[in-house]
Formats: sequence, C-alpha cells, structure tokens
Amino acid sequence: MLPFSSLEEAAASLGRPLTHAETLWFRYSATMPDYFIYFIIFFLFFWFMVLCSLPLALIEAMSPKLVNKFKVQPNVRIPFSRVLQCYKDVFIIQLIAITPIESIFIPFFKLMGIRTSLPLPSLWPEVAVQLLVYMLVEDYGVYWVHRLMHSPWAYDKFHRVHHEYTAPIGICTNYGHWVDILILSLPTVAGPAIAPCHVLTFTAWLFLRQLQAVESHCGHDFPWSPNKFIPFYGGAEYHDFHHYVGKSQSNFASTFTYCDYIYGTYKGYQYRKTCLANMKRTLSIEGNLQMLQESSHDLKSQ
Repeated sequence: MLPFSSLEEAAASLGRPLTHAETLWFRYSATMPDYFIYFIIFFLFFWFMVLCSLPLALIEAMSPKLVNKFKVQPNVRIPFSRVLQCYKDVFIIQLIAITPIESIFIPFFKLMGIRTSLPLPSLWPEVAVQLLVYMLVEDYGVYWVHRLMHSPWAYDKFHRVHHEYTAPIGICTNYGHWVDILILSLPTVAGPAIAPCHVLTFTAWLFLRQLQAVESHCGHDFPWSPNKFIPFYGGAEYHDFHHYVGKSQSNFASTFTYCDYIYGTYKGYQYRKTCLANMKRTLSIEGNLQMLQESSHDLKSQ
C-alpha cells in the first residue's frame, strides 16, 4: 500500500510531477495491501504460464506442416490427447501445490526488498541492467541445481517426472514433481534477492523467464530463435538434446551455454552434433557421386 493519500501528496514527496505510468500505478495500488499486489501478480503469472505455450501446440495439432520443418525431432509426434493431458497435469499441480506454497512465501518478497512504492524504475538503465543480472544469476544457479537434480537419488525420486517427455513441448517446462519445480525455481528469485527491484520489474522478470523456458522446451528450432542472435544462448535445440538423452549429464544450463562449456558438460551434445554433421557430409558426398554416375550413364547411352 502506498503511503500517500493523493496524487498531489505523492508528487510532493517525489519533488516532481508523476509520470503517466506512475499516475496509473498510484490509482491501481494506492489502497491495495502489498500482499494482494504480489498475489495478483502470481495469479496473472499462473495464467500466462499456462497459456503462452498454447498457440504453438494448437498450430502443431491443426496444421503440423507449418512447423514440422522446424522440429528438432521431426520423427516424433506427440498425440494432441497427450498434450492436453500435460496441460491438465500442469494445471492441477500448480493449483493444488505450487500456488498455495507460493502464497505462503509471498511476505518474504517484501523482506527481500521488492518494493511496490513510487517512483517507478527507469527502463534504461535500471530495469535493463537488473534483468540482465537476474538472467545471469538464474542461469548459473539453475546449472548447479539442475545438475544436482540429475544425481541418481534426486533424479529417480523427483526429476525423472519432467523427463517423461523425451521430445519436449512448451508446456512441459512446468511439468514435473512439485518438489522438483519448487527447487528449480529457487534460482529464479535469487537475482531479485541479491539485487532488489520494483515489483513491476519482478513481474517482467517472471514473464521473461517463462517465455525463455517455453522457447527452450518448444521442440522447434525456429530461424528467429534468440540462439541465432544472442551469443552463448542455448535455445530449443540445445535443451532438446538434454531431454532426448534422458538421464543426461549434458546441457544443464537454462538459458546460456557458457557453464556447460566451462564445466565440461557439453561434450555429449558436441559429440552428437559432430556425428550428425559427418553423417550429413557423407550423405551429401554419396548423393553427389550417385548423381555423377547417373549423368555418366546418361551420356554413355547417348
């Protein structure tokens, strides 16, 4: 709840007129307790999480030819009934386990320093720098937590559920044992805990992280994917290998690839890429030789 009773009082406290965005935020949150602000954000995030992967799932179900050429595992087709079941399972686990637990821990966000007050942060450099820091902290944290979840006990007990999808789809980023989901979400809040921010920045970070997670699990390597433009970005092809192998010891990072390269957990992925490249080269050479032989035969027959 903002400590101002009017726009004029807020402007006097800041020593300047409120921006349009700050006026809207004042009217929205002035009389709303902080707990409800946080709760509404998690409520919106819940629906964003469920719905942001839906368009690709519908396209693949209704017109698979539009996206099949981009599939990382083109020979694997997940029935739409199983896709719907995955949505149902995610919805249930989020509703009965994750959301209630998050609601209990909401007061800790205020203790972490995530503020709801005025002024609003500037997009540049404040929000941009904070989001970059959060991405790097989260990526490094997920690498080690994820690697821990692939230890024999943790994998068999919890993380194997997430790997039931060896050819991942977008929604399965949130599919798994509730303990696994909570543990792997800890690095997501580590950045804001280290470098506190405004609640709107925190919201933007949650949505950005979800979009990245869906992209890495979507099973399609699109030409406009961030991995084509952002250095060391993993993307769908990189994470798809992690699911394809199953009880893998490769590709643990969530966003970037540098941790896997530094700590040597990229070698299985690199070996497979090399083998595939050699296979394509061999097939290309054989195809060219066959074409030459056919051309030679045609010339002789003439």
